[in-house]
Amino acid sequence: MKKIIFIVLLFAIKASSQTLTVEKIMQNPQWIGTSPSHVFWSVDSRSIYFNWNPEKNKTDSAYSFTTAAQEPVKTGYRNAQWQEAISSGRYNNNKTKITFNYDGDIFLFDIASGQSTRITQTDAYENSIAFVQNDEWIVYNREDNLYAWNTKTGVTKQLTLFSKESGPEPKKSITEEEVWLRNQQLQLFDVLKQRKEKKDNTTAFLENIKETDTLHVLYTSGKNAEGLQISPNGRFITYRLFEAGDEKATIVPSYVTDDGYTRDIPARSKVGSPQGKYEFFVFDRVRDTVMKVSTDSLPGIKDQPDFLKDYPEKYSNKIAKERPVFVVGPYWNKDASAAFVDVRSTDNKDRWLMQLDGATGNLTIIDRQRDEAWISGPGIDEYTEGWVDNNTLYFQSEVTGYSHLYTYNIATKAKKTITQGKYEVQQTLLSKDSKYFYLLTNEEHPGKKMLYRINIDGSGKIQLTSMVGGYEIFMSPDEKNIAYRYSYQNKPWELYVQENAPGKKPVQVTTRSMSDAFKAYPWRDAKIFTFTATDGVPVYARVYEPAAGKKNNAAVIFVHGAGYLQNVDYEWSYYFREMMFNNLLADKGYTVLDIDYRGSAGYGRNCRTGIYRYMGGKDLDDEVDAAAYLVQHYGIDAGRIGLYGGSYGGFMALMALFTKPAIFKAGAALRPVTDWAHYNHGYTCNILNEPFTDSIAYQRSSPINFAAGLQNHLLICHGMVDVNVHYEDAVRLAQRLIELGKNNWELASYPVEDHGFTEPSSWTDEYKRILKLFDDNLTK
Repeated sequence: MKKIIFIVLLFAIKASSQTLTVEKIMQNPQWIGTSPSHVFWSVDSRSIYFNWNPEKNKTDSAYSFTTAAQEPVKTGYRNAQWQEAISSGRYNNNKTKITFNYDGDIFLFDIASGQSTRITQTDAYENSIAFVQNDEWIVYNREDNLYAWNTKTGVTKQLTLFSKESGPEPKKSITEEEVWLRNQQLQLFDVLKQRKEKKDNTTAFLENIKETDTLHVLYTSGKNAEGLQISPNGRFITYRLFEAGDEKATIVPSYVTDDGYTRDIPARSKVGSPQGKYEFFVFDRVRDTVMKVSTDSLPGIKDQPDFLKDYPEKYSNKIAKERPVFVVGPYWNKDASAAFVDVRSTDNKDRWLMQLDGATGNLTIIDRQRDEAWISGPGIDEYTEGWVDNNTLYFQSEVTGYSHLYTYNIATKAKKTITQGKYEVQQTLLSKDSKYFYLLTNEEHPGKKMLYRINIDGSGKIQLTSMVGGYEIFMSPDEKNIAYRYSYQNKPWELYVQENAPGKKPVQVTTRSMSDAFKAYPWRDAKIFTFTATDGVPVYARVYEPAAGKKNNAAVIFVHGAGYLQNVDYEWSYYFREMMFNNLLADKGYTVLDIDYRGSAGYGRNCRTGIYRYMGGKDLDDEVDAAAYLVQHYGIDAGRIGLYGGSYGGFMALMALFTKPAIFKAGAALRPVTDWAHYNHGYTCNILNEPFTDSIAYQRSSPINFAAGLQNHLLICHGMVDVNVHYEDAVRLAQRLIELGKNNWELASYPVEDHGFTEPSSWTDEYKRILKLFDDNLTK
């Protein structure tokens, strides 16, 4: 009898350890385990540094690992900061020294001796720029001016002097009449002639004895100077002048404060607010001249977007003007004989790579990419570009529909395709000897990333990694070893290191990403597959299935946020709480589907821009097709399908319940955008243009316009100090629903939470409400 009781208790304990609850999922993530983060190599390539918390302290500690060691060891936080500062510094030409910034001051590090020299010690924040003039000078930025320190003499000199004044009034031109009269006066009167000769001699003498290091004052007329750079030979200094627009900032009230008084948090402006303007300049220090770089002759600079055709009465007779642009760069080759800049139109529909002539300020076309939606994609948003050698530059472009790598020879004007295919190059690194590119791509499967090495000319491609999952790559400075964070969809991130060669076995550095409690539950290795959308496009999906005999014929669709994000892949999800919640739902009998709808990352340009001018269009159609797939292939009751998501996913939940009530019977919209005209400019303007230029796009994309369509059960959850999607969105929608006399909806407010919740109690409350919503409306 005692033996039977013991066995029963044993099974009860085992069962309870594997029982998921909302409270358990939403508690401190340390319940999962601890993953390494913030990984970098020491400059000598002997040690890997990272943040980690295997001791379950309140915060992470700094650790290091050497390839000869067996275990990571804790290191001092300041030491780790120092090592990181050195490793992120700038090398001299022969790679023997590094200049770097540490705590706002500039240092010089000698690699051979391991010794450092302090260059500055001031209250001002100085950041390291580069070695110039054959490594004789180190140039750095202090309070928006450039300074140079001589590596031989220790002398410091100022290179720029910006003034926000307008500068001296330009000299008035002299008319022909005035010239004639002056010449006549000099011919008639000797005293005037003698005085002029004396003045001219004095001026000439002063010019001859003038100090050669007198600074040229760069007047900005009240504009802000930014993006200061100097050419490797020290001759050219480039900069942008920014004139702020008349943007009206919003305010987010914080009600639960430490002093008991409501506090206003200054926040962002709204889409369509007046934007600032940029100008780009070259200061030639040899000729002591400043040139404004003209972008008026960029190919297609006056091209107007296609969407204007929908407003003929407003734009048909409008004269096209040069569009404003933003210039990034320049990128100089090693000997400063050539440079190029990356120019983007501020409507983000054009990107030009232009060769810059520093002596004249003239621009010559290298490559133009036009997108009637918006320019973006891997390697493009990150400005992955530079020089292979003095004649060859490299860059990424989505011109084929997928982000790929290209080179361009400025001597021959030849553009070469390095990678091609229906996949994305998601990360590019040029080897230090400029013989190879290291590429992280998803060519095997959109959800699987692998690291490759390829010759500069595009030949000899070899695969360096082999484990299926996700990778974050960190190459050692000597390129002999690769460190990477690796994860799988049900296994959090761990740190590995392997030799930089094909077929080498990785060494696992950390092993604490899963606690014993976390490992006690059998997390599903969810099936990843594709189905075909109504318009024939393949949609990637992940399904969490209930155990045999547990299926309740109800389904929940999880809608990821961020819009441009990939969630159906083989790596540990950014939405790890939702992944665990989906397992809980499956335990309760729900079939849970997670799809990468139109607009998601990882699938090329057409998927990315599939939501252009209509959010809640093709992306929502994909969710509708997903619901139909559940009914057809998983036997789900068409009357018992719900969905939930946060941010963009919350917006999608609103559009689903407001416009597709026959498909979705319950939905949870977490921190949702309810009216795109009230979101920020940078994100929204790309997709929907501006409210006053493209009202059609905003009208059909904003859920608040369709609130009358609500028939089923809606839960809205929103943090009240959300500085991203403001709580105002939820309040405005609530007022609209009240005026419409709608029932079956509720708003849960979280007074101390921003866009991403931080308090376990808030997470728990939110997901208990979501679970109750589904249990009450999909299972009964």
